Amino acid sequence: MIYILAVFLPPLALLLNGQPLSALLNFAMIVPCIIFAFIFPVLLFVPSAHAVIAIYMNREDRKHREIVDSIERHGAPPGWRR
Repeated sequence: MIYILAVFLPPLALLLNGQPLSALLNFAMIVPCIIFAFIFPVLLFVPSAHAVIAIYMNREDRKHREIVDSIERHGAPPGWRR
C-alpha cells in the first residue's frame, strides 16, 4: 500500500514511512520536475521513483538490522562456520 502512495503522493509516503528529510528533498524535487516536464515528460516519474527506491531501501535496512540484532542476541545459527 505504501508503494501505491509513493507513486501518486511521494512526499506523503516518505513522511508516513518515517523519512522526513527524504520527503523534504522529494518535495523540492517535484517543483523543477514539473517545470521541466514540458520539455522532458519523463521527469514526472523522477520523484515517484525516488520515493519507491527510498522506501524499499529503508525496509531492507530494517530487515538487515533485525537479523544482525537477532544474531547478536542469540548467536550464530547452528552449523555456521567461522
